[in-house]
Amino acid sequence: MDFLRSFLVSILAGFAILAGVVAGASVAAGPARAAETITVPLDVPALDLTNVVEPHFNVGDKLQVSSAPGPDGIVRRIEVRATRPGSSDWIVFTLKNNTDEQIDRLLVAPYFRLAGSGLINPDLGATRIVAISTSQGFAPERQASQEADVFLITLDPRTVVTFVVELQSSKLPQLLLWEPEAYKDSVNAYTLYRGIILGISGLLALFLTILFVVKGTMMFPATAAMAWSVLAYLCIDFGFWNKVFMVQAGNDQVYRAGVEVMLATTLVLFLYSYLNLNRWHVSYSHVAVATVVVLLGLLGVAVIDPTTAAGIARISLAVLAVVGAGLLAYLAAHGYDRAIMLVPTWLLLIAWLIAGGLTVSGGLVNDLVQPALAGGLVLIVMLIGFTVMQHAFAGGTVSQGAIGDMERRALAVIGSGDVIWDWDVARDAIWTSPEAEDMLGLEAGSLEGAARDWLEFIHPQDKDPFRSTLDAVVEQRRGRVSLTFRLRAADGHYRWFQLRARPVLGSDGEVVRCAGTLLDVTDAKTAEERMLHDAVHDNLTGLPNRELFLDRIASALTRTRADGTGKPSIVLIDIDRFKQVNDSLGLSVGDSMLLTVARRLARQIKPQDTLARISGDQFGVLVISEQEPERVAAFADVMRRALRAPITFGDREVFLTASIGVALYDGSGKKEDDFVKDAEIAMYHAKRLGGDRIEAFRPSLRAHSEDMLALESDLRRALEREEIKVLYQPIIRLADDTVAGFEALLRWDHPRRGRLPAGEFIPLAERTGLIIPLGLFVLERAARQLAQWQEELGSEPPIFVSVNVSSRQLIRHDLINDVKAVLSRVDIARGTLKIEITESLVMENPEYAAKVLTRIKELGASLALDDFGTGYSSLAYLQRFPFDSIKIDRQFVHGDGKERPVLLRSIVSLAHDLGMEVIAEGAESDADVHELRGLKAEYAQGFHYGQPMTTDEARKLLARKLRQAAQ
Repeated sequence: MDFLRSFLVSILAGFAILAGVVAGASVAAGPARAAETITVPLDVPALDLTNVVEPHFNVGDKLQVSSAPGPDGIVRRIEVRATRPGSSDWIVFTLKNNTDEQIDRLLVAPYFRLAGSGLINPDLGATRIVAISTSQGFAPERQASQEADVFLITLDPRTVVTFVVELQSSKLPQLLLWEPEAYKDSVNAYTLYRGIILGISGLLALFLTILFVVKGTMMFPATAAMAWSVLAYLCIDFGFWNKVFMVQAGNDQVYRAGVEVMLATTLVLFLYSYLNLNRWHVSYSHVAVATVVVLLGLLGVAVIDPTTAAGIARISLAVLAVVGAGLLAYLAAHGYDRAIMLVPTWLLLIAWLIAGGLTVSGGLVNDLVQPALAGGLVLIVMLIGFTVMQHAFAGGTVSQGAIGDMERRALAVIGSGDVIWDWDVARDAIWTSPEAEDMLGLEAGSLEGAARDWLEFIHPQDKDPFRSTLDAVVEQRRGRVSLTFRLRAADGHYRWFQLRARPVLGSDGEVVRCAGTLLDVTDAKTAEERMLHDAVHDNLTGLPNRELFLDRIASALTRTRADGTGKPSIVLIDIDRFKQVNDSLGLSVGDSMLLTVARRLARQIKPQDTLARISGDQFGVLVISEQEPERVAAFADVMRRALRAPITFGDREVFLTASIGVALYDGSGKKEDDFVKDAEIAMYHAKRLGGDRIEAFRPSLRAHSEDMLALESDLRRALEREEIKVLYQPIIRLADDTVAGFEALLRWDHPRRGRLPAGEFIPLAERTGLIIPLGLFVLERAARQLAQWQEELGSEPPIFVSVNVSSRQLIRHDLINDVKAVLSRVDIARGTLKIEITESLVMENPEYAAKVLTRIKELGASLALDDFGTGYSSLAYLQRFPFDSIKIDRQFVHGDGKERPVLLRSIVSLAHDLGMEVIAEGAESDADVHELRGLKAEYAQGFHYGQPMTTDEARKLLARKLRQAAQ
């Protein structure tokens, strides 16, 4: 406290002396003009001559002036030659002594003055006065000084003396005429103040350096570097630098510019390191490094051109203040503690820079401003140091330096947040962190005590493993404990915990304690059990899935073969036409119906039976409760009738039927897969007979199934054998009856069954996955043929080819790549390869379909919506799909019913309103064509214009139509 009180008294005294001196100077400075004679009074300590001298700039190395009239009224002519070659700048002023006493005064021109020094290319100080000549008497004598050019002037009584001053340059920031004792007092006052400021700054820099040595983070060296930069700036500003490093007075411009550059550089480093900007975004690091590199490059510029370097440094400080303020505001708004703590100091820095800006621009010229700014700079660094020290000592007893292995392990346990578990073996006392009791809702201290008391909270099934594990560790005196068990909570429920511990041996080699951590793994255990359940159960219905169903069949077969009882039977149930339900009502409604079906079937089975969901709309029942074939058949019929009951959905009722296949145990050595396959064969046979019926498996059904397998095998080799053919059905432009394009259709020339239409093998290809290579085959073959036709015929507009896409192709992620690859290999007009997609297909997943179709259209293909009007909710989604044309189903073109013309006209009008073209399928007569033309449909397709034809037939048709158009 005494030191602080003395410090404040000294500063106040220094400011009082400075204020008095400057006040006297300001009073003495009168409104004299440059050509006037200046009277020197005895009672004024300082007289400001800056604005009352007569300048003579760029006049050469000699100057001729007329002296002021003396007491005798005589004007004399004075010629002065420069003391050094090249001098051309002079000032002239006249002093008058009206007293009868001799007056001694000191003419003072400071080397550096911050006020008015400038922002760009600032005046960094220099020697101002080279020599002084007088109109009479002896020339003034230069006095020793590290801060200014000081000359002793003696004025005899009743004399008028003209002074001719040779200048170093035209820059003269200030020229004062001091009374010697007053100047001495002023220098002493500054000396006291400067000593105090330098002492505080030096101690602060030293302390922050020590702090940097103790604390190893980047924030501390950056702060210490800033403190040393401020100390260097004060040493230069106070003239202490010249004394220490023997720099000639007035020649410290390079050092002054360099230290101003270092102030900006260290401020950047401090702001970057203190705010940890590298953790917010990597671009902050790049900007900080680039800024530091540029500023350090200014040090080289300072050697060559100090004024330029200093000007850039001063501008950089202003920019840093604004950028830093923005950063602090942003980070403080996000609750960053460091930014919030730095806000007051940064506001002070901004105020200091504003005052400094006003000073260098000449807005503040008081002699008190420069030392006050120096003190403010020290205050800013002091506040920054206090802020940094708060972080240095806010970490408690944990050091940020090197720590031991045990300390590191303790910190790791604290950081993990696990519950600490400690068993004192000698005292048989277990201790756990209070967090464990909080998790279980127990009272404090409930889990502390002997191991036998601890066992009361462990699940009965986990007590023996827990006890045996601890006993083994104590007996073997080595190993690790990794045990998962359940602890009972206050509400009676159990939570899963994982104990990981290791024994601690005493001096005698015996286990004295066992310590480790408890981790609550209830959520992980629940997720694991759920995953195990989901692995063998259906996610929608919760019923066993195919894998669990087969496992239970295998167990039942094993039991039956072992003791001859409980002969199993398999009942497979497939919902008829369930895909149409999904297409018309939506997938969510379909899932709701599947849940209803599952509940109805579950009510019919007995506890020893198993109901499972085999696939999408297939269910299976393992029947053990019924042994006789008649009883099993009756059970299957109960299932069928239960499903026939209508399902109410909103204001409508939906009726479902099922095809049911039954396989009875025949005592053979069939595996579970074969057993289920027999039931599948029977079920598919029931579906082929029209559905809504029950069929029992018999060996004769296997022959038909084998035919389907053979057909599948033949289909796999059909592409290799070139048995798959692409035919083309013409699409006619109704406006001029010309061929606008073709639809590519697949046919299979089977070696034994002859030509098969697509309807006989496409469903099989979709079930087996062969639709993917088939789709790519027809897409590439049709594109190549289209390119050949466009090159040979050159019709305008160019003809197009439509290719159908199946559901398996659309949901496959490679469809976009397939289209892109085909279009890149052939040269066809953009939009002439038309991809046809059925309405029910896009409605299976509208969001995904919209994305895929948009990407395909961007590649250069066009899109057509096939079978329009046969699906559900198509009008609501139609505007979301990027279709170019709509294909109207044949039932609207060539069908019966009085509503058909109205529906057809509405569909055509809707398509045109949406900017789409219309392709009508099923045009089989002149009446159909006439009606379509009346509705202004663009295209028609049907047997009236031709059946699917080969490539050569299509070429001939094109040529004939072109000739007819030419005629």
